[in-house]
Amino acid sequence: MKQDVRILLVGEPKVGKTSLIMSLVGEEFPEEVPHRAEEITIPADVTPEKVPTHIVDYSEQEQSDEVLREEIVKANVVCVVYDVTNEDTINKIRTRWIPLVNGDAEKGNKVPIILVGNKSDLRCGSSMETILPIMNQFSEIETCVECSAKNLKNISELFYYAQKAVLHPTAPLYDPEDKQLKPLCVRALSRIFYISDQDNDRILSDLELNRFQKSCFGNPLAPQALEDVKTVVWKNTSDGVQDNGLTLNGFLFLNTLFIQRGRHETTWTILRKFGYDDNLELTDDYLYPELRVPIGCTTELNHSGHQFLQQLFDKYDDDKDGALSPTELANLFRVCPYTPWGDGVYVSVPTTAEGYISNHGYHCQWMLSAYLDIHRCLEHLGYLGYPVLTEQESQTTAVTVTREKVVDLEKRQTQRSVFLCKVIGPRGTGKTAFLQAFLGRSSANMGNTSSAFTPYAINTVYVCKEEKYLILHEVDVEVEFLKQSDAACDVACLMYDTSDPRSFDYCASIYKQHFMESSIPCVLVASKADLPEAKQFHGMTPSEFCYKHRLPPPLLFSSVISDATNKNIFAKLAWAAAYPHLNGSDLSSASFWLRVALGSAVVAVLGFAVYRAVVRLK
Repeated sequence: MKQDVRILLVGEPKVGKTSLIMSLVGEEFPEEVPHRAEEITIPADVTPEKVPTHIVDYSEQEQSDEVLREEIVKANVVCVVYDVTNEDTINKIRTRWIPLVNGDAEKGNKVPIILVGNKSDLRCGSSMETILPIMNQFSEIETCVECSAKNLKNISELFYYAQKAVLHPTAPLYDPEDKQLKPLCVRALSRIFYISDQDNDRILSDLELNRFQKSCFGNPLAPQALEDVKTVVWKNTSDGVQDNGLTLNGFLFLNTLFIQRGRHETTWTILRKFGYDDNLELTDDYLYPELRVPIGCTTELNHSGHQFLQQLFDKYDDDKDGALSPTELANLFRVCPYTPWGDGVYVSVPTTAEGYISNHGYHCQWMLSAYLDIHRCLEHLGYLGYPVLTEQESQTTAVTVTREKVVDLEKRQTQRSVFLCKVIGPRGTGKTAFLQAFLGRSSANMGNTSSAFTPYAINTVYVCKEEKYLILHEVDVEVEFLKQSDAACDVACLMYDTSDPRSFDYCASIYKQHFMESSIPCVLVASKADLPEAKQFHGMTPSEFCYKHRLPPPLLFSSVISDATNKNIFAKLAWAAAYPHLNGSDLSSASFWLRVALGSAVVAVLGFAVYRAVVRLK
């Protein structure tokens, strides 16, 4: 909505433009009228729409045509004033003033015009019979108001309609020539209908209509008023009412009726509640609410976010099989201008045997989105109607910004539930198979997945009986160099091919460059463990290298060995990410992971001992 309104009054000399302004301000007819009134500003708190309003007068005697053109460009709405007793001033509306205001403007960019018939106190009848043909000829004319500056008739109404023409414009919504809603308006109202149809039966029931009414206007409709609305729609449309509910066509017809009856502020109230601006595009404030994420912090969806997303899942899981087919997923995202998830989603999250996105995989993908690009995630939640349906100020209430990682390291604990693992190794090592194994896919059934590639895989792993999300990010190493940004993560998985004698040398080089002096824990994984092991060309064996650098011995991975063995690797990666301060705490694998598990127990025992000591002192 515009922050202020600028109203310009034009018309032939002596029609009473200045008198109208002075009568509004002084609330009485002025005894002496100057050639032109100075620009006045009406404060927001005394206007019906609660926005500051600037009223500008034009005097042909005092101002040039160039000044007039400049004022027309600055105006939000132009009031063309005519004298109801003077036929010539009426004719000049068509021949001079409307061409001057909008002569060069394209159809969708015309300045709204209010026709103002002044001096109604001097005429018995109405001038509307003469004015109606002009209104029918020019679609930019919003309305016509007959008034009298002398007896103050309809003065306030005149400026109210002028405000309304700016703040609730008809032009973006409705085509008066075709007598139907414009395509952008249909698109916006269709999105609103689908969001409000909370059981996805393509009908707005009485319960859904009242929720919608309360959300947009503050109060539900009385039962009789609800029936009256449906009766009007039923009488005027063939398919507007079905099963005693409002269909999309009925909803669109109802808004068309509001506009045709001059109540377009009703439709605008609905549109703005759902985030639309004057151009029927969702505003940046709605789609991209401000969210500050300090360096070292991460973002993840909280309980409110997951609860909203689960309701969406349940709504669009038509066959209630606990998964979203491609058709169901497309229906879920039809309120978005584009599909947020490409084919890559089918290889980045757990899916069903049929290749559909499971409920678990659905939440995983949203967590991945929130972690990697929180602003895009907020945008998608906005399209899906999160602020309206949850009655929250913005989508940011669905997100938790974690504390800085350095604080977690100092306190040796974290409340984070999402961790990033970079899987780093030369091309051909088996990283893609490793990511797919994380999602429960073996080399035997990987051929059933989509041909799309994504470097990410996300699933959940239990750490201390708490479910955590682990993101695996595949990083190729073509040469013995890795950008610092590619090394940033919560845990590094350095992977080498046991059957390739040159493979480990890459991992050793990467470790020394990026991780030897860092606080990021590292886990070495020896892939293709089912193949004959080749002697590595590096100066020492992988086990000796791990011993020297106080790393756990390499973990064996194969895409053809048991799933339980692979799950153990992913659990250890999650443990290392959750407890980075225990990185390299011992030389043996068993001791390293045992001490991770015992850490919490030791803290508990010490706490109990301190408690007993305090009791004795008392």
